[in-house]
Amino acid sequence: MTKSDSGKLRKSGETTSVDGFLRQLEATPQRPARDGRPGRLIFAMDATASRAPTWDMACHLQSQMFSETGAIGPLDIQLVFFRGYKECKASKWVGSAGEMLRLMRSVQCLAGRTQIERVIKHALHEVKTTEVDAIVYVGDSFEEQIDVVGELAGELKLRKLPMFLFQEGNNFSASDAFRQLAILSGGAHCSLDQNSASQLGELLTAVAVFAAGGRSALDAYGKVSGPLTRRLLAQL
Repeated sequence: MTKSDSGKLRKSGETTSVDGFLRQLEATPQRPARDGRPGRLIFAMDATASRAPTWDMACHLQSQMFSETGAIGPLDIQLVFFRGYKECKASKWVGSAGEMLRLMRSVQCLAGRTQIERVIKHALHEVKTTEVDAIVYVGDSFEEQIDVVGELAGELKLRKLPMFLFQEGNNFSASDAFRQLAILSGGAHCSLDQNSASQLGELLTAVAVFAAGGRSALDAYGKVSGPLTRRLLAQL
């Protein structure tokens, strides 16, 4: 896998209780970073042509991950994306919303097939030298051999690296594959509907909370967040 330097929507709906939770966190001493280090999250994106209409939305929503987890602990994110003909790239690790937004805005979606297998192989390679707490994957289709990708997802579970798969659209093959990959990796799968902006914002924040603060932080966040976070928690 090659390296590339390719990094306001606010969650709508009932945000009062979540904002109160975050204000409470800000008033308390910041928790120590995991083992003296920041939480680390691989943010994997399908950048094929079908994803172009919602790419900008995802660019804005990733900022929410940083702003709403700052009181829990530091968070580093690595962007991984695939597109075109066998192109799959990973960025450097970044620790700010601005850096991540710059990386994402430099990516243009191109026609191509899914490469989730390569995303997982990269994650497994990354954890050999760097501790990683979670993988987020956002996509709308699955065009690979499920047995091959599923075996790799099982290796993620052995590494205690859960994969959170957030699906746009209602492609049945993708739903079935993402559900299996979530189970095999020890993560979760959630489908997004016409309210995908607010839903993805909530889910991305939930996983960022998990990466920065662990399961206990996610449990606390789930008590004041929306139903999608609780659905995610129920799968873990």
